[in-house]
Amino acid sequence: MAKVIREKDIPIRKKKSIVELAALAKKSNTLMIVSIKNLPSSQFQAIKKKLRDNATIKVVKKSIMERAIDSIDKGTIKNFKSYLKEDQAFIFSSLDPFELSAILSRNKSMSKAKVGQIVNDEVAIDAGGTDLVPGPIISELNSLGLKFSIEDGNKIRERKVILNPGDKVSVQASSIMSKLDIKPVAVGLEPIVAYDAKEDKIFENIKIDSDKTIEDLKISSAKALAFAVKLAYACKDTI
Repeated sequence: MAKVIREKDIPIRKKKSIVELAALAKKSNTLMIVSIKNLPSSQFQAIKKKLRDNATIKVVKKSIMERAIDSIDKGTIKNFKSYLKEDQAFIFSSLDPFELSAILSRNKSMSKAKVGQIVNDEVAIDAGGTDLVPGPIISELNSLGLKFSIEDGNKIRERKVILNPGDKVSVQASSIMSKLDIKPVAVGLEPIVAYDAKEDKIFENIKIDSDKTIEDLKISSAKALAFAVKLAYACKDTI
C-alpha cells in the first residue's frame, strides 16, 4: 500500500498573510513585482512612505505569494508565479502599471557603488582640488590612471573616466569613489513585471523614464525638422 504524504499544516500567521495578499490583489488594478536587490533599507522605507497614498508594498516569501496567487480565480495572473524570485517586493495599486512605473522612476536616488555592481552610465572623476590626504591614496589613484598633484594643493590634474557603462565596480574604483563621495548608482524599486487587472494582461519591460523619454522626443523632433527642411518640405513648422 502506497504511503500517503500529507502536506504540513500552514501556520495561522501565514494563512492570514495569504488571505491578505489575495484580497489586495483582487481589489487592485495593478500587481507589480519589483527588485529590491542592493536597495538600502533607509531608501526602501522612504519610497514606501512616498507611495503610501497610491500603493501598498509588501515583502513576503516566494512560497506565500505563490499560495496567494493560487487562491485567486483569474486566468492570466496565474502566470505571475513564473516571475517570483528572491530579493523582490510586491506593489498593489489602483494606478495603471505604466503610471506606477513612472512614479518609481522619479523616486530613485543616487547611492555609492558596491564592489561588483554594474554601472549603467559613465563614471568620471573631474580635475580639481580634493580633501584627499597624500599617502597610500596616491597608489590607489595611480592604479586607476588618475594624476594627482601634491604641489598644487592635492589636486587631480586631469579628468579621467574610471568606469564605462556596463563595467563592474572594482575594489579600487569603489574605494576612490567612496573617499570622494561620488554616488554613481541610481537605486530604487526596479519594476520587473506587472499584472493589469483591467486588461487581464502581464507586462514586462515597463521601466519608464519620463525625463529621458522627453529628451529623446526633443532630439527626434529636431532631427525630423532638419530632415524636412533639407527635403524642402513646406508646412507650418518648416516655414
